[in-house]
Amino acid sequence: MAGRRRKNAGASAGEGAAEAVLPADLELQDLYGAFAAHGLDDEDLDDAAVLVPPVKLPSETELAEQAKAVPMFGYALALARWAAPHRVVDEFGDLVEEDRAPVARLLGLAPAEGEVPEEAEVEALRAWSLACDLDLVELGTTKDGEHVAVPGPDLEPAEQGDAETVLELWLTAAGIVRELAVEADSLPEEEAGEDGEERAEGADEEDEDALSEVEEARDAAAELLDEALQVLYETTAFAEPGNETVPLGVLAALLVVPEGEEPSEELLGDITDVMVALDPMLGDLAELGLLEYRPIDPELFDEEEGEEPAVVGEEPLDEEESARFGLVRLTPLGQYGIRQWLLEDGYDAPLVGELAQGDAADLLRGVCEAANVLPEEELRVWTAGREPEPAARELLAAARGDDAYGPLRRMLCVSALNLLGAGAEPAVREVLDDPELGGAARAWLSALGASDVPVPDRTMALWTVVDTFAAQLLDSGGDAALLRELIADLPVKGDPASWFGELWRVDHPYTADVLEAIGELHTDRTLAKEARKAAFKARSKG
Repeated sequence: MAGRRRKNAGASAGEGAAEAVLPADLELQDLYGAFAAHGLDDEDLDDAAVLVPPVKLPSETELAEQAKAVPMFGYALALARWAAPHRVVDEFGDLVEEDRAPVARLLGLAPAEGEVPEEAEVEALRAWSLACDLDLVELGTTKDGEHVAVPGPDLEPAEQGDAETVLELWLTAAGIVRELAVEADSLPEEEAGEDGEERAEGADEEDEDALSEVEEARDAAAELLDEALQVLYETTAFAEPGNETVPLGVLAALLVVPEGEEPSEELLGDITDVMVALDPMLGDLAELGLLEYRPIDPELFDEEEGEEPAVVGEEPLDEEESARFGLVRLTPLGQYGIRQWLLEDGYDAPLVGELAQGDAADLLRGVCEAANVLPEEELRVWTAGREPEPAARELLAAARGDDAYGPLRRMLCVSALNLLGAGAEPAVREVLDDPELGGAARAWLSALGASDVPVPDRTMALWTVVDTFAAQLLDSGGDAALLRELIADLPVKGDPASWFGELWRVDHPYTADVLEAIGELHTDRTLAKEARKAAFKARSKG
């Protein structure tokens, strides 16, 4: 599965897409203003696009039940059972003519009485084809030359609800549908006005060119679909519950608009082309339960030349009007499937809670070292159901240390203590005199409302200032705005030279780094100069 890449400013993301376009004179903010309305922050998504974020998934048993509830997948299982002990098929392995109507009725695609619509038989044939592709039915020839189908070995465990078998079958089915969706999107339109004689001249060269064009179109469609699916994966990971649905225009804009820019009028045509290209492919994937999809309203294309577009107005589009341009939501099954594809392609695609399976030391170390992690979620999983006092004691012990991650571990420890609540208080009081934990312990107890918290001595207070600032340096990656807020709260009084003169002497591995950051970011030039002088002394001390 291709990694997510943003388009360059000059590139047309819709090459090879259908010619029909959506009303291009709509206000961009009306059409794609759903970023805020649907809880999506495009800047946050861009920042997170480098790494695959952790996701929450139901248990495999729940996912398997959801897979079996997908109509097309359920049809394939039902037809495999129907094939027992064996069924005659044609030479291509398809259902024979006389079986097609009964099968359509069996699957509930046609009424029990009366004529069976042709589309119902077509749907039955599609389900049979899927059953064959999944080896739920196996094809063979008898010694008399009769073509037959029999149930495959996976049918029995799948029917009995074996989660591993069901999910493996469903994932294979999803991959097949994904490939077919891409193939369908890349088929060229037939050229009109050619007669046979003209077509014969240079036929070999034209066939070669046509094949090359189809392959290029297929590669472009596959890349577009993969990128769209990964964006949906990211969006679902970061969205608040209930806000997982993404307007198709927003999805297209995230794929088309160059990184760091806002959607512009000039890019509206490219965004629309991508919407049109994705529309049928997403519809195909919805059939296998990968996503829920409301397609683009076809009436949007019905405006005749010279008429006003179907949706026009200076007022912002309401929710129902916006929905006419397409809505897509990745299902838990879709998350599962995309994650499996990402893992197969060598991506690190973690699950929420994976780092919370060991003891407190494993938890804090894992969260500190992981590049793509949601710390609060991992802490919440670990603390859930634990007795607060022993859990707090374990966390505090794991938070000690003067290694590179020490400050960050202590910050995470405090966050975990907040989740444990007042029940952690006895364990926290035990470390009030600890040189590494005492300052943070006092601050935590004070925030809890305790009135008998002793004031830390000067050495502990200054060490805690450095440790707290160092943790933010490690956690924020040098976010200047956040660090300036912390700097503004530093307890520097009227004599900065004296205060920084004490701070550079603090025995902490990050003292010089903290002072350098203060010197670089402090808005008061005098204070910044004193911090830089102190940082130089701290470096020289080492």
